[in-house]
Amino acid sequence: MLSRVLEPEVMDTLEEALDYDSMDHSEVNRTFVSDFLAAGAAPGKVVDLGTGTALIPIELVQQNRQFEVVAIEYSRNMLAVARQHLRELGLLDRIFLVRADAKRLPFPDEAFSLVMSNSLIHHLSDPLTCLVEADRVTAPGGLLFFRDLARPQSEEHLRQLVTQYAGEANAHQQQMFADSLRAALTVEEMAELVTRLGYPPTSVRMTSDRHWTWCARKPRF
Repeated sequence: MLSRVLEPEVMDTLEEALDYDSMDHSEVNRTFVSDFLAAGAAPGKVVDLGTGTALIPIELVQQNRQFEVVAIEYSRNMLAVARQHLRELGLLDRIFLVRADAKRLPFPDEAFSLVMSNSLIHHLSDPLTCLVEADRVTAPGGLLFFRDLARPQSEEHLRQLVTQYAGEANAHQQQMFADSLRAALTVEEMAELVTRLGYPPTSVRMTSDRHWTWCARKPRF
């Protein structure tokens, strides 16, 4: 198994924001939203942690406008690109951008019945801090739905994934993807973290050849 190599927590340059946004995430985003809905996400208010350029909230609201999304992101340039998307699509009344650190959320306890996150955990040197915050703002009975890359077992496997899923991207985009794979947690590492929060390790599982998903309901008591 490859050792974890951290990358910066915040992708805060305009080049990074634009390169990330221009990559084809459409299939991954559609699958995320479909799986989120299949997990029992009923229409209402949801908080999205590490929203990036808000592509997943956009996909969610376009599928069902009964959702309202509070989209959390710390990168100013990511938020700028996201805000432009929302203006162009007329979604400023359904998706609300908030600049905040996912490790210190500006919300009261049990504020949301739906908490989702895609591709945030691999950016964090201490993912548990974010998970504790996510659990704190989730109401009893609420749904926690996190998905991220899983760290490959070898450099060869990593190169195969980069070729398969970013082979037509530019060099910077390929490097970003490779760095993200190296910074990702394994299923076992993520399962150990959620166990420390009181959730079963089996709530984390591989859901594609390169993603794990944590899906759990917060106990009501």
